[in-house]
Amino acid sequence: MKLRRHPANPVLLPDPASSWEAMNVFNPAVIHQGALFHMYYRAQGFDGVSRLGYAVSEDGVTWNRLRRPILEPATDIDSHGVEDPRVTAFDDHYYMAYTGYSGGDPIAQSITPMFAVSTNLISWERIGPLVRGEDNKDHFLLPRKIKGRYVAFHRRLRDIWLAESDDLITWPEEHMRIVMGPGPDNSWDCKRVGGNGPPIETDHGWLMLYHGYEHQNIYRFGVCLLDREDPARVLNRPREPIFEPEELWELEGHVPNVVFSSANPVVNDIVHVYYGAADHVIALATCRLDELIDYARFG
Repeated sequence: MKLRRHPANPVLLPDPASSWEAMNVFNPAVIHQGALFHMYYRAQGFDGVSRLGYAVSEDGVTWNRLRRPILEPATDIDSHGVEDPRVTAFDDHYYMAYTGYSGGDPIAQSITPMFAVSTNLISWERIGPLVRGEDNKDHFLLPRKIKGRYVAFHRRLRDIWLAESDDLITWPEEHMRIVMGPGPDNSWDCKRVGGNGPPIETDHGWLMLYHGYEHQNIYRFGVCLLDREDPARVLNRPREPIFEPEELWELEGHVPNVVFSSANPVVNDIVHVYYGAADHVIALATCRLDELIDYARFG
């Protein structure tokens, strides 16, 4: 099965009239609350620094955006950018996972997976990091506790990991374990994998979309099914990808051959997969939830 691109793509473009988002908009978080789609997108201006913008939509395709960023560099951890948000609704709060970039070589420990919290979807208060001192990102929070603990996914080295916390502040190493790694040699995801948006809970398990790439650095999406009460246990992982770069604006851009998603909200039984294309524009692909579940179970 394959995701289907929306005919209105791209759904959000850089705004040349706004210096902080004049160059690139990409890798958005999107949630559906109060009959509206709320988007938090990564934007780069002429200074190359990433900030997070906010946009709202009734139909998920036509967007109105604030003229100023809702989150921007403010600490040593994110002095050169706040990047790649994912947002989870949890009880009466909203939790944002985002990457803080402090500049320099990522191997030199300049990337930090951070959390923030909001009660109104506009104002965000920083909580703190999931881990420090390692190349770690692609993280997000599950929408409920499991066995009394908060559960987050994150990307460590080449693999997808699970972490648990009692308070969202401390994430002990002894409560971390691997979920899955890259696919076999020469497969589409043989070099590195990372999670997309927060997984979708179904009767059959957690439906998780993820991204991966191979030796030519072409990004694609896959899907897998995880156990509801032990989400580190993979129930099934189809071998074939469900989405890959095909359009010109996915093949060419700031970083070519990239489709990268941080959001997959379900509205009226349709999975809305918002993604950054070539690190330059934002686009939308969709599929029926039942089709995706069947493929994740039996593909």
